[in-house]
Amino acid sequence: MEKMDASTISAKETQRSYLELHLAVFLWGFTAILGKLITLEEIALVWWRVLITCLSLLLFKVVWKNLPKIPRKTILKMMGVGVVVATHWVLFFGSIKYSNVSICLVCMATGSFFAAILEPIIMKYKHRWYELALGFFVIPGMFLVVKFIPVDKLMGVYMGLASAFLAALFAILNKTIIDKEPKTNPLAMTFVELGSGWLFLSIVFPIFKRYVSDTPFQPQGINDLIYLLILALLCTTFAYVLGLRALRHLSAFTSTLVVNLEPVYGIVLAWLFFNENEEVGEFFYLGVFIILLAVFIHPLLVKYFEKKPIEK
Repeated sequence: MEKMDASTISAKETQRSYLELHLAVFLWGFTAILGKLITLEEIALVWWRVLITCLSLLLFKVVWKNLPKIPRKTILKMMGVGVVVATHWVLFFGSIKYSNVSICLVCMATGSFFAAILEPIIMKYKHRWYELALGFFVIPGMFLVVKFIPVDKLMGVYMGLASAFLAALFAILNKTIIDKEPKTNPLAMTFVELGSGWLFLSIVFPIFKRYVSDTPFQPQGINDLIYLLILALLCTTFAYVLGLRALRHLSAFTSTLVVNLEPVYGIVLAWLFFNENEEVGEFFYLGVFIILLAVFIHPLLVKYFEKKPIEK
């Protein structure tokens, strides 16, 4: 058998990475479906998700080998990010509970435009005009989404937009940590952040239960337990590892385009599982089209303008 040359091996690795990233994005899209199926309220749901995920991460030798290597100052920053991540997930699942999967994922698609506003402020460079223009382009899309959904689902919209804002914020904060500590192991970093999020929710949950809603703490039946395990092990730990493997061989542009498919996968799955296309009208999906169009145009514009230096 002839040996494969380096270009053939590289092409095969790229193809495999592309498929792995698609699978990871599909699993992330399926997260919303599980959030709808699990009967627990959002804060208890996230508590269990984070706990199971953290325990699964400890099975990776690289995690507990690298934990002692992380500087104390960096750990404190990661803990702050962990609180943001946990709050983001609570709002994400809350948006699903108060509206539906499709509405939540449309709101989450606005995250890249929150990032376009927040990143220059945090990273200290000038805003890019084309990203701000796309942000304004999203406004009529969100108007159509909000105007033509039932009033009783509006709380889900507000929670979804807040979740998207926090998703953009923690992505930028993570970038600042990685830029300063590039040798930090990603899985160890994830363990610290999710562990901190779990501690935060452990403090908040009794207060929430007493003053806001007397929500059940334990999974309600075998279905909840199975869905939680799928959510934590497949849609979080496994998908995250797949994503990390894939990013080693794919460009940032390709990765961004694939990741942008997450709301598309999720909305299609919501049609299949819950017939959500019957709950909203055609104007809702016109709004969805406008928002997703902006999401997919964004990386194209970034690629076009990336040769120009960022003005400090």
